[in-house]
Amino acid sequence: VRKMLRGILELHPAQEKRAKPLQLAALEQTIAHLERERELARQQARFADLLRHTRDKALLLIGFWRGFRSDELARLDIERIEAVAGEGMRIHLPRTKTDRSLKGSTYKTPALSRLCPVAAYLDWLAVSGLSSGPVLRGIDRWGRISEEAVNAASIIPLLRRILKSAGIDDAHLYSSHSLRRGFASWASANGWEMRALMEYVGWKNIHSAARYVESQDPYHRAMLERLLPQQTAALGTPDQAEP
Repeated sequence: VRKMLRGILELHPAQEKRAKPLQLAALEQTIAHLERERELARQQARFADLLRHTRDKALLLIGFWRGFRSDELARLDIERIEAVAGEGMRIHLPRTKTDRSLKGSTYKTPALSRLCPVAAYLDWLAVSGLSSGPVLRGIDRWGRISEEAVNAASIIPLLRRILKSAGIDDAHLYSSHSLRRGFASWASANGWEMRALMEYVGWKNIHSAARYVESQDPYHRAMLERLLPQQTAALGTPDQAEP
């Protein structure tokens, strides 16, 4: 069977599809849109919309700054999160994709002066009134919050709807991995060493990390231009050159 599968891959090689990374500018645009919609919903007493926009803001900021996948976002639990306004938050996940020992992992996230995931999380708890159970939940048209966590598979269409409503181009090209790739690319472009980035996100090997980092120079043009000589030496003497 292994030989047959290998033969199929050789005859029909498939190019790996990667989610479009969410750039910081697009994140800022989307958060600004959600904040405007939140304030409008508050003024017009549309509680369901206020809840939805507040939840979506928390989803985006936690997902981006922690580089979480959709399954990790769906498993966020209030009892396993410690958050202090202006300082940071600790998020414990009882299991992760790379956790072979099933001991769980704890992720630390700092409070930021803007686009703050800690403030967005605490705001969501305050508006929703939640004190236990799943963090991210479904909300119906009447503003009733589900007792269950959102399904991991529903986060991708939810993310695309949020981005499309904020006017982000090609929203259909984004997925939950876009948050992870966006953060990794932003951190790498701003001087994070790969080892520090791997430790922060939770990657176990360099190959996994490299798949998520979107280079600022995807064709390595700048590096190759530096290596090129300033002027290519002519092949032969001038009198030997063809007219």
